[in-house]
Amino acid sequence: MNPARAIALSTFWLVVLAAEVGAQSHAPGDYFGPREIALGESMRADARGALATTLNPAGLALGSELVFEGSFGHRVEDSANSITVSGCDSTVPMPGCFYYRYFSATPELDGSERRRRVHEGGSTLARGFSRLLTVGLNVKYFDYESELMDEGDSSGFTIDVGAVVRPIDVMALGLVGYHLIGDDSPQYPRMFAVGVTVRPLSSLSLSFDGLWNMDVPDDQSTGRYGGGIEFFISPGSRQIGYPLRAGAVHDVGADRTFVTAGIGLLSSKLGIDVGARQEIDGGDELLVQASVRIFGPRRIPGTTRYRY
Repeated sequence: MNPARAIALSTFWLVVLAAEVGAQSHAPGDYFGPREIALGESMRADARGALATTLNPAGLALGSELVFEGSFGHRVEDSANSITVSGCDSTVPMPGCFYYRYFSATPELDGSERRRRVHEGGSTLARGFSRLLTVGLNVKYFDYESELMDEGDSSGFTIDVGAVVRPIDVMALGLVGYHLIGDDSPQYPRMFAVGVTVRPLSSLSLSFDGLWNMDVPDDQSTGRYGGGIEFFISPGSRQIGYPLRAGAVHDVGADRTFVTAGIGLLSSKLGIDVGARQEIDGGDELLVQASVRIFGPRRIPGTTRYRY
């Protein structure tokens, strides 16, 4: 069978599976970076660079760049910290990423603090079959430890599988299945997500995503939905640009609503991004993330030449 046809059929059956199973919400935003946080936890249809490791592995094949990224995040409510480092190369025929992530938190329960921590590392591969279709695979190992009585420890390998379809130049659709193999783990449940990104102008993009947890009981059917807008300002010589981002997230199951925002600085060699998520209904959680990207040579699309 033609590889592109096989991938298309696999994606179709993934959608069918999601429709048959009671969809449930889950919030993996603990591990997100500042760009996706600022855009309402969206961008699964345009997950380039390190975004491919958390949102959609297929997004890695959408760009043509070598980029190294480091990020740090802090959540005030439970003194949570996250650190992520990654290297992604999409200038080659089979784009790939490697990454490592550390997360820790100390939530308070019955007047005393309880600790949880995560080590996670993995590799992402993607392939573009045409301008219409790209697919990707993320293989990762996680080690989760928690002192909370209702959580327990877990570890093992799992995979994420994703696809991006571009029916027209200004629109992309993303489909992702998370944690599709391995032992059941409450911290790494099987999930399904869809996303759409529309770019009516080169300086303007709008995104909307939905995420569902497939492992919780059928009578808890809920979802987590988010979206955002990004406007890119590039004054003067256009050598440096400033992306402005804003969005919102709503978790139906937890009945929580967040507003998000962020800003960045981007040049041909360096990118700096800051994003924040503030809860406005259901609590007062505040999460702040920041990252630095260092760019290597970029391959000029349609050629074997590079731009330095």
